[in-house]
Amino acid sequence: MIEVSKATGSYIYDTSGKKYLDFVAGVSACSVGHSNNKIINAIKKQSEKYLHVMVYGEFITEPTLKLAKLLAKHLPKDLNSTYFTNSGTEALEGAIKLARRYTGRRKIIGAKNAYHGSTMGALTLMGLEERKRPFEPLIPEVSFIEFNNFDDLSKIDNNTSCVILETIQGSAGFIVPKYDYLHHVKKRCKEVGALLILDEIQTGIGRTGKLFGFENYNCIPDIIVYGKGLGGGVPIGAFTSSKDKMDVLHINPILGHITTFGGNPLISAAALATLKIILNTKIMKNVVSNEKYIRSKLVHEKIKEIRGVGLMLCLIMKNEETTNKLVLKAKNNGLILFWLLIEKKAVRITPPLTITKKDLKIGCEIILQILDKI
Repeated sequence: MIEVSKATGSYIYDTSGKKYLDFVAGVSACSVGHSNNKIINAIKKQSEKYLHVMVYGEFITEPTLKLAKLLAKHLPKDLNSTYFTNSGTEALEGAIKLARRYTGRRKIIGAKNAYHGSTMGALTLMGLEERKRPFEPLIPEVSFIEFNNFDDLSKIDNNTSCVILETIQGSAGFIVPKYDYLHHVKKRCKEVGALLILDEIQTGIGRTGKLFGFENYNCIPDIIVYGKGLGGGVPIGAFTSSKDKMDVLHINPILGHITTFGGNPLISAAALATLKIILNTKIMKNVVSNEKYIRSKLVHEKIKEIRGVGLMLCLIMKNEETTNKLVLKAKNNGLILFWLLIEKKAVRITPPLTITKKDLKIGCEIILQILDKI
């Protein structure tokens, strides 16, 4: 356990003064590094104006409006209306409601070994039965397909309201879509009138080298769900769709999805600063080159493979014991690594997108030195 005193850039410091190189970034949340000055200044500036009013439409708050407009500017034209929430899992709940309301259908299809969060709807879609069982009964009329399995696409039928997939499966071991899989899922959804919801909570906001992960895979979803990295270290979530779809949440009932703090101006100011940094610097270009660097450096007999895209990577070790030893010994050596929830042989590498080559080299060398000794 680390008692944190401060965190700056790619480093976390404990109360004894020891520093740790952060290869986790708050589970992909601290996208532009710890204590980024532009984010802190945006928060300070907004805090001097107002912290919270109401977010039901009675008031227009400048940072929230600017954030929504900037997102729309950089997304495909049919992804132009955004609803802000407090977290990614809350955004997923909103997306489920939107899909059911828009299609008038109830059936939901998720993926085996998925993870979308821990609220009741997200929990229903989770791939870990032992985590779901204590909270049953969950949402009814939910079934599952296997990610990258084309034969399972026939399960998407005329009763399906939506298919919910992670663009890259996270907890399952950073499984990337193959053979234009997401394109074919979207095609099947269109054939039967279902909506495709892509969970971009981890893959969004530059982590794969694109603003959103789906841009890598020849697929424009009907709804995207995201959060984590958008806040740059503060809690936020969002789901985005077309205005005609989002408009159904206005009626029958009025305010069909509501939140007290979603779109909070203080959080929106931080998110707007984060998004501008991602868009107006070479960060996404560097993400691509840094992935290549990590793959070239982390070559070891104890690493079976490296999965993922950009700076959403995981090392697949030969066994769970090696994974545990690496994560724990790395912390003792001043490097923060972490596990994945479902794939027990995986070691997470999701550093801040702003990490330098120098720090990547330091972290990779620590990993290799540990693996040489275990």
